[in-house]
Amino acid sequence: MAAASTSSQSDIITPSSNDDLKIIVESNIPPSRLSELGINSWPKWGCPPGKYTLKFDALETCYLVKGKVKVYPKGSSISTDNNDFVEFGAGDLVIIPKGLSCTWDVLIAVDKHYKFDSNSTTT
Repeated sequence: MAAASTSSQSDIITPSSNDDLKIIVESNIPPSRLSELGINSWPKWGCPPGKYTLKFDALETCYLVKGKVKVYPKGSSISTDNNDFVEFGAGDLVIIPKGLSCTWDVLIAVDKHYKFDSNSTTT
């Protein structure tokens, strides 16, 4: 598939205690793939910089139009010494697993398109 060769994907295991809950970040998404996914028809959400405690009750796929976020799994500390985080920003397509509890450290205000899959399951 042509899109796979032009985008870069990295699987990042978020909580060290549960390998099934990983955030997947894809960068350099071609416009054709965004169109195929129907990103522009998804709802939009935004927030200012700050720290937000979140629990995902459904799998979320989102595309960041702007912003920069560091996501820390529940139980990890938010500090410059902590390397247990996932970072993503404008232009990234992000898949967040159902069941993940985390803190979003929003460094630059976020504007994103998102969709939830309420039928998602964790295994």
